[in-house]
Amino acid sequence: MKSHPVPRCESTASPEPTRRRWLQALAATPVLAAAAGTATPARAALKTSAHIVIAGGGLGGVAVANRLSQLLDGAKITIIDRKEEHNYQPGYTLVASGVWPVEKVRNRNADFHPPGMEWIKDMAAGFDPASNTVVTAGGQRVRYDFLVVATGLHLDYAQIEGMDVSAIGTHGLASVYPGPQAAVATWAAMQAYTAKGGNAVMTLPATPLKCAGAPLKVSFMLRDRLLKAGTLGQSKISFQSALGNIFGVKVVNDNVLQRWKELGIDVEFTRKLTAIDIGARRATFTTPEGEKVEMPYDFIHVVPPMRAPDSVKKSDLSWKEGPFAAGGWLEVDKTTLQHRRYPNVFGIGDINGTPRGKTAATVKKSAPIVAHNLVETIAGRKPDETFDGYTSCPLITREGSAMLIEFDYEGRLTPSLPMIEPLQDSFFAWLMKVHMLKPAYLAVLKGRV
Repeated sequence: MKSHPVPRCESTASPEPTRRRWLQALAATPVLAAAAGTATPARAALKTSAHIVIAGGGLGGVAVANRLSQLLDGAKITIIDRKEEHNYQPGYTLVASGVWPVEKVRNRNADFHPPGMEWIKDMAAGFDPASNTVVTAGGQRVRYDFLVVATGLHLDYAQIEGMDVSAIGTHGLASVYPGPQAAVATWAAMQAYTAKGGNAVMTLPATPLKCAGAPLKVSFMLRDRLLKAGTLGQSKISFQSALGNIFGVKVVNDNVLQRWKELGIDVEFTRKLTAIDIGARRATFTTPEGEKVEMPYDFIHVVPPMRAPDSVKKSDLSWKEGPFAAGGWLEVDKTTLQHRRYPNVFGIGDINGTPRGKTAATVKKSAPIVAHNLVETIAGRKPDETFDGYTSCPLITREGSAMLIEFDYEGRLTPSLPMIEPLQDSFFAWLMKVHMLKPAYLAVLKGRV
């Protein structure tokens, strides 16, 4: 079995100056320009008394709120979201594989809100776009002139019979998606497993996913942890995909499959996780023909099916036909991110029913476009900036190495870093993932580019 050692710098210079030069070089590149903290270019703010409601206070919602506060003069901006804690979700896989402490993914939402913004600490429970109204879980009816839907998505663990999110971390059960504590618990389960080895089962559902690279990252890192623990020889990792692939971009899919073949990670396709017996450590997968396949495991990483929250899914804002209707995703034009039937509504982030793009990098590229197009709409003009579906996935292949995968709606690779080959793992990409992307993320959150 072929192993890949972490690249080492051959320079005689001391490690810290070398690391500093790498960071400076990376900070100068387009994908990380936000980390420099440059403010949005000055332009005359549009005077308006419009009330803009933003449903959701994650990266997309707060980023758009900050940009609108700079682009508008006199507008009322309201965010509806009860969450006090802001989580850096791209860091969950780092916590779950023992690279980061959990504190690095936790911040306070209030620290990033623009001055003068109204904050309704409740959740959007329903949308009535015909009357320009959001209904909160507490029953409050909030009227708007313009709406930005930034609710994120729903982790539908309920589709897996027997699944209990509170049991993550016990009986070999892992899942990085629910939040920081689940990431910590996943690391505990990974440590317990790699100490002894055994059978590991990795899963992938058939629905659109946020951070579609996370199931792959966890698989790579699990194998790396087994190798470091000396238990790889008595272990087996199998990846069960409900799809006919493991990643939606073919060249990336083929690259990872080849790597896994060399690393001894087996892959089975069109197997959907439908049930789990946590105490017995047994998972049940169902094929398209209805055949049930039971698999015992010592460790399992559960990736839940994902869909729109009920607030959007059951409203008139969701797609009613086509490939995004089943998940209840927000019906937006994929280029302008304006709602196709309600022009005073825009979408940002995971909720959008678009061909790709449920990552933080998607928000980085699209938040300025949404804010600009919304301002144009307020001014009575047509949206004139377009989004190409840009998505970025720093795909960890082992501790100390990663691939930086960037692509658009069409699945075309769109590399932005001249020193990184997109399908070649490198220490540079690892350095960017671990040290540079969170500062860039925080700059996006503050409305900077």
